[in-house]
Order: sequence, then C-alpha cells, then structure tokens
Amino acid sequence: MDASVNLKHTIDQIVKEKGIDRSIVVEALEQAVLTAANKKFRNTRDLEAHYNEEVGEVELFEFVTVVEDVQDSYREITLEEAREEDPEVEFGDSIGMKLDSSSFSRIAAQTAKQIIIQKVREAERENIFNDYRDRKGELITGMVRRFEKGELVIDLGRAEAILSHKEQAPREVYRQGDRIKAYIYDVRMTPKGPQILLSRVNSQMLAKLFEEEVPEIAEGIVEVKTVVREPGSRAKVAVYSNDASVDPVGACVGMRGARVQNVVSELRGEKIDIIPWSEDVARFACNALSPAVVSRVYVDDSSRSMEIIVADDQLSLAIGKRGQNVRLAAKLVGWRIDIKTESASTEGEAAEYASYDGTAEEEPEEPVQTEEAGEGIAAEAEAGAEAGAEASVEEETE
Repeated sequence: MDASVNLKHTIDQIVKEKGIDRSIVVEALEQAVLTAANKKFRNTRDLEAHYNEEVGEVELFEFVTVVEDVQDSYREITLEEAREEDPEVEFGDSIGMKLDSSSFSRIAAQTAKQIIIQKVREAERENIFNDYRDRKGELITGMVRRFEKGELVIDLGRAEAILSHKEQAPREVYRQGDRIKAYIYDVRMTPKGPQILLSRVNSQMLAKLFEEEVPEIAEGIVEVKTVVREPGSRAKVAVYSNDASVDPVGACVGMRGARVQNVVSELRGEKIDIIPWSEDVARFACNALSPAVVSRVYVDDSSRSMEIIVADDQLSLAIGKRGQNVRLAAKLVGWRIDIKTESASTEGEAAEYASYDGTAEEEPEEPVQTEEAGEGIAAEAEAGAEAGAEASVEEETE
C-alpha cells in the first residue's frame, strides 16, 4: 500500500510542478516499466503495462497464444495450461497473465526513471511551444540573460527567447540583467526545443506599443493603418479614426504629448511622425511629407507615381536628412514620389512649350531644373501589400 501511495503522490507532484497533463505522466510511467521489463526479459516476451488508478500500481501483463503444439514457450501455451487461468479459453485465443513487476533490478528501475524524465521534458517543451505559438504577434518583456555570438538570450520565465543582432535597433546597448521589451515575430519547434524569436526593429512593434499606450486603439475607435520605420532613427505612423468626433492624431499624441513620448522613450529616442490616413492618395502623400507644405500634386495612376511640387524653401524639409523624409513617405504611401520645386517646375513647363510650338527641336521629355531650385529628389516605393517596400532616392542636376 505504501508503494502505491508513493506512486500516486509522485504522479500528482509531477503534474503540479511541471504543469503537464496527467495522462502524459501516466503514459510515461507505463512506458518506463515496459522498457525495464523488456530489458530484463531481453525482448523475448509479449508484454503490456497498464497503470491501475484504484490501487496506484503499474501492472505488467504477459500475453501468450493458446496452441496445440508449443514452439515458443515465451509466447505460446498449451490448452491445458491456459485453462488453469481461464476455463473458457480455446485454441487461437490470446490470454494475459499478470507478472510481478516488483522484481526489477536497480538498473531497470533507473532506466524507468530516465524515460519518465525524458517524457516530462518533451511534454514541457510541447507546452511551451503551444503557449508561445498563440502569443505570436504580441509584445513581451524579459531579462537579458546572456550573450551568444552577437545574439541576446532573453529570459521569459518559463522559456528563453532569442533577439538576434539584425533584430536589434542600431545604437541600442544592453547589459546582462537589463529588462527588455520586444515583439514576438516567430515561434519554431527545433530538435533542441521551442525557439522564440524576438524583434526590436519590426514595424508591428511600434503599432503594438501605440496599442498599449492609446486606449482608443485598443477599443477599435482609432486604427493604425500603416507603419514604416528606419529603426533607431525615425518612423511614420498613419492612423485613422472610425469616430468623426475623435481626432486620431491627437489621441495618439496624448495630453502634452505624454502618450507618444512614452513610445519614443521605449524606442530609445526614435523620432515618430503621426499622420492622418486618407483614402485620397494625393492627400495622404501630402500628409506623409509632413512637416513640409505641398503646393501641388500630379498623380499618374497607371504607373502608381506622383509628382509633388513644393516651394523652394520647403525642399529641404520635404527631402529630409539624407532623403529620409521622402523615402519614408514613399514607403508609407506605397507609390513613387518625385519632388520638384516651384522654380524647377516652371522652367520645365517653359521647355515643353518651346518644343511644342516648333521653336525648338522635339526631344524626349526630361526634368529641367536650375541650380537655384536645388536638387530634384525622386523616391520610389513598389506598390503592394508590403508596407516595407524599398524606396530609392535619385539625384538629378541640370
């Protein structure tokens, strides 16, 4: 009785501590006893092990077939011997005879223990994988545990996650023991167990940070339509309100900028432009080029490109440092954007008119610009479902 009580207690303890299903522990225990028995009998017998919940014992049964002429004494039995166990047995029947499972050696018992440990470990890995697979696309907070070849190993409590070098924002430095918030972008099962992959540069991390800070987004009143980033430097977020009485930009900025400032602090000072989204692509492009003021927009639907005219003194704002502003705007809109100044646009129209009335030879149309107008900038973004399509900057001089 003591052994059965101990076995029940052991099963209950494993279930409680490891948080795995009771049936998995019982199955592991049965497999362990069967393996130990097969090792003792050198796999010469047909054995089965079953856990008896009432008595708290793993019962071991040997199955033999009733035959007229016994060829294998370990797997066959005569009718006379079989009827001592079951008076109603007939030729060809298979009967199970209970064996004494307490006679296993110390080595067999150790083998059983190892199998139970392995089964429990596999069940733990499966549980961790299932838990975090359902959390894919969420933000999670952990602690920097160690560094491995440029990768950060993050302790999440029950599991460890990987923040690879390419998923770390530029100029962000971490030390062992630092707390870190990151985005779960993938969860994989590997031979070594579940692998949880984190990112600090994924655009969706920024969207999730705003969802945490802005109740209107969590409630569905305000939507984050598109996010583009150059991690560690600058980002643009397009937002839209489903309620005409709610300003989406104001909701994201918060009182005295408190909400957006919390997001900026989490991203270690990354600048964020919050832009109202619009179905009108021309208006949306004008918003995306903020803080520059746009004078005119010419849209070419067939090539999904647009030419944007700005005042001469707005050119540097529209372009941004190293073309960053127009590059992010092109990614956000998903169209090619060509920027010209008022003076460059005027001279280009004059050249086209001269060619048209015959005063000059007709030549293929090319942008005509002056040194006073500054450099012409073209940023293009491939249209498509991906908001992170590449944008390129081309410089043209007269």
